[in-house]
Amino acid sequence: MDSTVEPAPHLTGRCNCGAVQYEITAPLVSAGYCHCKRCQRRSGAGATANAVAQHGSVHILEGASALVAWDPGDGTFLKEFCGVCGSHLFARNPRDPFDRKVRLGPLDGDPGVRPARHSFAAYAPAWEPIAENGLPRFDERPPA
Repeated sequence: MDSTVEPAPHLTGRCNCGAVQYEITAPLVSAGYCHCKRCQRRSGAGATANAVAQHGSVHILEGASALVAWDPGDGTFLKEFCGVCGSHLFARNPRDPFDRKVRLGPLDGDPGVRPARHSFAAYAPAWEPIAENGLPRFDERPPA
């Protein structure tokens, strides 16, 4: 299954209220679904769709001061969201501010990648079973 399509030249995104607006200036690297409990609690859904951005390609155009970061405290990426409306936008490496993952939902156009895996499949809720879509499933984090 091909997981890439032709991306828009500059991909844009924004939070629900528009306070935070951003662009992505290079094609996204890969994408996947995450079924971990943290993503479920953060989104209110059974999974989130996320993509890996190329290093330094995410640029905040408006609302940098509205971004709030939550540190899960376990060495994983910081979770960044709009402090005004609560939209979850990014996950950011705490040791490198230019290393970000983006949530696919807030993007304005076609991201140019398609989710190619299900991570933390062991935690998928009973009320939303994982679709039989042929993508590989990993009970925990997929191997690097």
